[in-house]
Amino acid sequence: MERVIENDIPLETLLADEPMLTLPETADRLGVVITRVHDLLAAKKLIAHVIDGKRHVPEALFHEGSDTTGKYVPGLLTLLADGGYSDEEILRYLFTEDETLPGRPVDALHGQLAREVLRRAQAMAL
Repeated sequence: MERVIENDIPLETLLADEPMLTLPETADRLGVVITRVHDLLAAKKLIAHVIDGKRHVPEALFHEGSDTTGKYVPGLLTLLADGGYSDEEILRYLFTEDETLPGRPVDALHGQLAREVLRRAQAMAL
């Protein structure tokens, strides 16, 4: 499979300034029990990054000021995971600036370019 995600910037650098939620904080934000967060992660409906041995969910996946993830986030994560992309590759795709959008796919998911991000993800997953 040809990988579209090419970036020499370490993932830790890409995510360094990103607000992150611990799994208990994510459960509180979603209004669910922690085991539901584990289920969402296992089903690739949510994604986490390991920091100091603990998984953290990027706050950018949530609508600003909302207790829900973006409408297209679960589908996009599942699509890329089913296409063979690892969590690290998915996070790298979401948080890497793309001048053709413009901006980062994770930000575009909350606006008018969400369908374009999904279209590109579908092409990547084939």
